[in-house]
Amino acid sequence: MSLRRIPLQSRPETRQRLGNGLVLLMLAALAWLLFGLHDSGWPAGLPVRERSLSALVVVVVYFVACAALLWRPRSRDDAAPTDAEDPSTLLVVHASQTGFAQRLAGMSADSLRASGVAVRLCAIDRLDAATLTRTQRVLFVVSTTGEGDPPDPALRFVRDVMNSPSTRLDHLQYAVLALGDREYAHFCAFGHALDEWLRGRGARPIFDLVEVDNADDSALRHWQHGLGQLAGVTDLPDWTPPHYDAWRLDERTRLNPGSVGGPAFHLALQPIGAALPDWKAGDIAEVGPCHAASAVDAWLQEHGLDGEVVIDNDPDDESRTLAERLARSHWPTADDIAGATAAEIATRLKPLPHREYSIASIPADGRLQLLVRRMARPDGTPGLGSGWLCESAAPGERIRLRIRSNPGFHPPAAERPLILIGNGTGIAGLRAHLRARVEAGARRNWLLFGERQQAHDFFYENELRDWQRDGWLARLDLAFSRDPPKPQYVQDLLDGAANELHTWTADGACVLVCGSVAGMAPGVDAALRDILGDAQVERMRVEGRYRRDIY
Repeated sequence: MSLRRIPLQSRPETRQRLGNGLVLLMLAALAWLLFGLHDSGWPAGLPVRERSLSALVVVVVYFVACAALLWRPRSRDDAAPTDAEDPSTLLVVHASQTGFAQRLAGMSADSLRASGVAVRLCAIDRLDAATLTRTQRVLFVVSTTGEGDPPDPALRFVRDVMNSPSTRLDHLQYAVLALGDREYAHFCAFGHALDEWLRGRGARPIFDLVEVDNADDSALRHWQHGLGQLAGVTDLPDWTPPHYDAWRLDERTRLNPGSVGGPAFHLALQPIGAALPDWKAGDIAEVGPCHAASAVDAWLQEHGLDGEVVIDNDPDDESRTLAERLARSHWPTADDIAGATAAEIATRLKPLPHREYSIASIPADGRLQLLVRRMARPDGTPGLGSGWLCESAAPGERIRLRIRSNPGFHPPAAERPLILIGNGTGIAGLRAHLRARVEAGARRNWLLFGERQQAHDFFYENELRDWQRDGWLARLDLAFSRDPPKPQYVQDLLDGAANELHTWTADGACVLVCGSVAGMAPGVDAALRDILGDAQVERMRVEGRYRRDIY
């Protein structure tokens, strides 16, 4: 989206207030003139002259209220940050036409504050270049109005800041939540224009732009996932109550026995009582984790509670008892439940937030498949989501799961060459893309994959070798960081294949990157820019030929 499409005309704040004042004066003068016309008898059905004073008072009160709203002082959150504020404070900026972007910005700020992040809300019409140059991290929540235009509060920012050629933001990290409506030709245009402008001024994205079509729940959960990464936590509460489908864990197999890394498991699941739903390569499985049954029993025993007590007011028929509710909720403290009944405790429980995993299969495989690494907490105990899937849940057990569409990582056209780059369990999303390419008969595919040890961590080796042998993988490059003679990472593979990379991208190849946001993703991005140049990488990104699903 070019900035040339954005209207750059806007009134300064003083002119806006003067205009508002003139409108009020004109309305008052018109009301006075109309009032003067009634110097004779009033028509039947209208208030008698004695009541006219009351009507006039109502009109005056109305105008005073309007003036108060127009000239009301800004709240501290929406006011411009000052020089004295800590530059490490994360700035959450909103540009809203109807108020929805402002509300989402407030919810984002609240979620981050609850995780201990210092946050400041700011309206975009209060944001200037000086503030951006002294701020280290900014989140933008912006809407698009009309046919790709910025919302009215953003007009001055566009004119005074985005059109200033001297602004450099090399120090800045940012993320953009773009709100729009796909029925319009220029979907999320202002969000994309802002993202391009920030990148062009040297700012670095914390995570890639998130598009939201008509307040789509799944896209907002994707944004929340990014906020969790930013805050360094996995327990940010969902903004909307989760609604999962029932699935059954059919299979769990460890793929890397003997690895120096964390154990990784291949999982296969089937829906319970329903047909296999449709999804595309690149989509995400959101899983509702549970505490292990043994941990729930221990907590109940510690607090002297009976987990079999039925919770009559629970609308979810599948979690009728207190133990079942506790299994999928954050646990309250002893002070929170002192003297409370089981039903009262149940009403105070907050559900555990979902966990996201790249889907490693396509519907034609007949099952939804995942590749999950069991993570560990600082005390060595298994992570909640991965511990549930990799250890606690027994084969045959019910899993709460929903599929989130991830259109920003969907497959390109079959005739376009495809370069897949990833590390670790990121191979899951890339495997689904390869499965989709085989189904589509597309043979020009190139995979660059990195892990720790080839002997233990070459996930899906037999399948990949078969695809290479049968011509579905035109090229396969591997990097294993713990194998001698020296560590090698997936981004290093690009340096050794620069000529081939130029050839493939010149032929219109699409590059998909899946894996770690720390290390791999920025390393790959830097390597692509070193080889292809910033201009070419940005062109591919805008054209949808450079896409990432990183975590």
